[in-house]
Amino acid sequence: PLSPAAVVGAGLGGSATAYFLQQHFGPQVQLDVYEAAGVGGRLATVTVNKQQYESRGASIHALSLHMLDFVKILGLKHRREVAGKSAIFSGEHFVLEETDWYLLNLFRLWWHYGISFLRLQMWVEEVMEKFMRIYKYQAHGYAFSSLEELLRSLGGEAFVNMTQRSVAESLLEVGVTQRFVDDVIAAVLRSSYGQSVLVPAFAGAMSLAGAQGSTWAVEGGNKLVCSGLLKLTKANVISARVTGISLHSSEGRALYQVHYESTEGQGSAFYDMVVVTTPLHPSRSNFTFDNFHPPIADFPGAFQPSVTSVVHGYLNSSYFGFPDPKLFPFTSILTTDTPDLFFHAMDNICPVNISAAFRRKQPQEAAVWRVLSQQPLDKHQLKTLFRSYYSVQVTEWQTYPRYDAAKALPPIVLHENLFYLSGVEWVASSMEMVAVAAKNVALLAYNRWHQDLEKIDQKDLMHKVKTEL
Repeated sequence: PLSPAAVVGAGLGGSATAYFLQQHFGPQVQLDVYEAAGVGGRLATVTVNKQQYESRGASIHALSLHMLDFVKILGLKHRREVAGKSAIFSGEHFVLEETDWYLLNLFRLWWHYGISFLRLQMWVEEVMEKFMRIYKYQAHGYAFSSLEELLRSLGGEAFVNMTQRSVAESLLEVGVTQRFVDDVIAAVLRSSYGQSVLVPAFAGAMSLAGAQGSTWAVEGGNKLVCSGLLKLTKANVISARVTGISLHSSEGRALYQVHYESTEGQGSAFYDMVVVTTPLHPSRSNFTFDNFHPPIADFPGAFQPSVTSVVHGYLNSSYFGFPDPKLFPFTSILTTDTPDLFFHAMDNICPVNISAAFRRKQPQEAAVWRVLSQQPLDKHQLKTLFRSYYSVQVTEWQTYPRYDAAKALPPIVLHENLFYLSGVEWVASSMEMVAVAAKNVALLAYNRWHQDLEKIDQKDLMHKVKTEL
């Protein structure tokens, strides 16, 4: 039996991995989860006027089956939706404005962009439909030892290629116009990844699916999923920063020594299995692997700096062409890829606990806005967006991979029972994507532990799963 296992990181990836490992290996498996900062990772909240607000990772796609499942198992609730309209700003004017009337929105999109809009929807739906196969495969216990194998089983070589070419290229190929790409696609990718239409097609498709489908969030904050899963699995959360892993062997099996630093000083512990869910990246962690032959290679690629500023203040609506603030109709502003624009997106955010009596502030009142940008905003920039403000809370992250196409995807298996989860973000970065990867790692670990090779990297899974039904 698997005795002690370690999970490095207690964000969504780590907590979901702990939960799935326990689901497959059984309740007797001892789980240590190491976390240096706080449970929840990037699903952090900030407090303004005694209310908590999500500072990142805010919306979850309606088809996120693992996330829906977690919420159900944990008895959490969906946050009440508060309606609002969005628009895309070019730095000079709004290129696209949403109205209250759905048909008028469709008509405007048709009028401006003709069939591009429909072609985009068909393209995204086709990707999502194939992606949804993963749930069936996982329900049958199938796992993949590499991200390429996982993608291949869902959408063949085409899916693997979608991680190596840009979303712009893929959309232009299916007949979406350059203008639609520049106005609409660019704005969506800036608001989700803080990057341009050169993001790989697969990551782009996932982000566009979130932009056009319905989304939801967890009442009380999305990070409750992480703390809830860790409680449910009774995992032993160790508040320490892991500095390295060294390999020992005992009775022909790999044994891992996890080295860590906590407030009490340095320590280490031995494990049969380790899953690393924090980014192994020179710029993100100085993590060492000792005694591995051949050595574990460096991880290529870089991370995109992104800054979230949560501002409590009065919007300067005249910057957006509305001299009378009372008439400003938008609660969310996306931006096109214009050199002068110093922010990627901004939205008027609601607290994580929304009562039945909650109403949005009127546009002329002070409200809480979340501004996403690449660099911290300076005084002049804040004054451009806000007439005046009470407070600004800035969080700097290295959130998303800097997607330069043509990078090989990171490995999942680093050694015998040593796995790496965060590489999935190079395919696409969303809460559900991380949950899917966590389930895959747990199944992979389980199937390898029990030498059940029939359940790993199988070809023609659609056919196998049908006959199993």
